[in-house]
Amino acid sequence: MEFSVVIGNWPDRPPEEALHTAAIADRLRFGELWVGETDTWDAFALASAIGLATDQIAMTVGPLPVAVRDPVMIAMGASSVAALTRRRIGVALGASSPRVVERWHGRSRERSATVLDESAQAVRGLLAGERVDLDGKAVRTHGFRLRLAPPEGPLSVAAFDDRAVRTAAEHADRMLIDMVAPQVAGDLRTRLDAAAEKAGRPAPKLVAWLPAAVDPTPESYAQLMWSIVPYLALPGYAEAFEGAGLGDAVALARGGAEPKELLTALPFDVAGRVGLVGGADEVRSRLREYGEAGVDEVAVVPATGGDPGGERTLTAIRELIG
Repeated sequence: MEFSVVIGNWPDRPPEEALHTAAIADRLRFGELWVGETDTWDAFALASAIGLATDQIAMTVGPLPVAVRDPVMIAMGASSVAALTRRRIGVALGASSPRVVERWHGRSRERSATVLDESAQAVRGLLAGERVDLDGKAVRTHGFRLRLAPPEGPLSVAAFDDRAVRTAAEHADRMLIDMVAPQVAGDLRTRLDAAAEKAGRPAPKLVAWLPAAVDPTPESYAQLMWSIVPYLALPGYAEAFEGAGLGDAVALARGGAEPKELLTALPFDVAGRVGLVGGADEVRSRLREYGEAGVDEVAVVPATGGDPGGERTLTAIRELIG
């Protein structure tokens, strides 16, 4: 099993902590850093800053919402970061949520599965330095080819539903899943393998983004629990949380309950059900469960509440994996 680190977007922490976490991951010699994008940093700008402030760590930018960024923008961004930082840069794509796409950016999420599939097809070619001419049902691009060198990193697709799983199987090097229990990861592994066999290509690697806190403090628990609340009613996430025994909280979220009510409905061990939380032995055992479920790579999302930058958790996991 491989291990990487995710820059957490913790609303209760200063945005600059992202650079601290990146420096820790680089010093501990994790192989890769995932740089996502929500409501703080532009992901390509942050990845460039991280590359200039660290020694060796490779990066994947995303998941980027394909309804907001078109394939050429994504390919240009990745190749720009690679050229400026002299690092291998990958890209992750996702459909994102109505809040991000529709409310923040004012874009449509109609045909989101088609947009994701066609974007993945186009981005894969562009990242390889090819000229891509695509007249899709939702995505069109003609005549563009990177002038900078290809960024050389893998293409990942975030997936829960069958259409996204099929897109990952047909176009991606990795399929990304987020906050899932081992049994849910195992089901997604089975579905990915079947889709790849049908597509006639090797199955992509399965990467699980997992919230993590080794020897957690009360601040760690609070941060992790609050981070789950906004996702309880989102398609894909909701079904995954139901698979982790959180059906009551999901029902409340779908009914429009307020965030504080949802928080009180969550069991105290909720983050441990969908991540790596507890003492070193508990985390070691949990990692074994994910490996047995078919996860090829664990992307650690370290809690930083009570653990600035996630240093305690990342150091402990580095020691566990050797």
